[in-house]
Amino acid sequence: MSHSQRLLQEPSRATPVKAETEVLVIGGGAAGVAAAVAAARNGADVILVERLGYLGGLATGGLIILLLTLDDGRGRQVIGGLCQEVTERVAKRGAAYFPPQSQWGSEDAELVRHDQRWGLVWGHGPHRVRYSVAYDPEEFKFALNQMVEEAKVKLLLHAYACDAIVEGNRVTGVTFQSKSGRFAILAKVVIDASGDGDIFTSAGAAYESEEVLPWLWFTMGGVKNPEAAIDAGGWFFHTLGEGRVLLPWGATERVTRKIDATSPEDLTYAELECRKRVMEEVDRLRREIPGFANAHLCHIADQLGITESRRLVGTYMLGRDDVDTPCEDVIAITGHWTKYEALYYIPYRSLLPKEFANLLVAGRCISVDHRVHHATKEIPPCLATGEAAGTAAALAVRGHTDPKSLDVTLLQQQLVTHGAILRV
Repeated sequence: MSHSQRLLQEPSRATPVKAETEVLVIGGGAAGVAAAVAAARNGADVILVERLGYLGGLATGGLIILLLTLDDGRGRQVIGGLCQEVTERVAKRGAAYFPPQSQWGSEDAELVRHDQRWGLVWGHGPHRVRYSVAYDPEEFKFALNQMVEEAKVKLLLHAYACDAIVEGNRVTGVTFQSKSGRFAILAKVVIDASGDGDIFTSAGAAYESEEVLPWLWFTMGGVKNPEAAIDAGGWFFHTLGEGRVLLPWGATERVTRKIDATSPEDLTYAELECRKRVMEEVDRLRREIPGFANAHLCHIADQLGITESRRLVGTYMLGRDDVDTPCEDVIAITGHWTKYEALYYIPYRSLLPKEFANLLVAGRCISVDHRVHHATKEIPPCLATGEAAGTAAALAVRGHTDPKSLDVTLLQQQLVTHGAILRV
């Protein structure tokens, strides 16, 4: 496509204000849902806007159907709160698998091997059993829908966030585009849980960005004796449902061109190339791996597995040197899904842009460096930072202040009251 620098001068126009609210959350992935639910449960009027037709983001439509991880690698749980709640909701419907607490931290080789086959144990050995969760993505969507509905969050799907509305050091709302046209929503507090930092970027906050290798997860059914197929060298995991397996990367690892996940040209390339590689892998499995001869493709992820694009450069950037170091304004703790001896204490400051008083950030685009991002991008810490951001937003509204001026001890007390773990 042409990279012409021609500019089109658009005529000024009046944008209708669809609604005014106390807390506006952009993005209905894991972090955004947690932020919206937490804010509403803490008494705020909340609107949650998602560009797609379902909640969960990569945790559902991306088929990243593993919660990695809720523990510290030593058998101690470090993420609770809404992450624990959604796990229990899905498990209650028989749609989740995780090892019992008595096994967490165990080095028993058979137990570890069993959980590796579910995709719950990663990294270099010696391995231990982790508190990680495999789940059904449709059941996960349903659980998120229930939580949003029960909290009386006003949900708006199929609306694409366009621009932040900025007045001085405040983001007073966001404009959106939908099939019915352009509109705005105004808010006292805005939470950017877009994954790509769309709102803080539009507002003018500082950020860093990374290019990533694209991939797609997919599932296959009709696999005879998956255990034997794994022993024969198949690179896949068990998933819920007899004869079904989850293929986390497959041949898509061979896509070696990194992409800018905010570029439509790069995303188009990745969509086409990854799906081509998936089909090549399906054919190879049928030819070469015992048990796959009559297997069928069940589902290719609806969303590319994009793990990183923009990251906020906030009031504090959590770095590798902060590993295993508690901080006074901790709002979440996360282990590392590939390491057993690494804990990160996520500070409230990592959710705060330097430039704005009433804007919060949650999920994979919080203020951490590229190396720490490998831990904080996972679904459990995204749920945890979302819960913290939503709680902070509600407390700020209730206290007639801004998130940047909020008493962090009040936030921490409220998080702990609702099951968050801030000390181990």
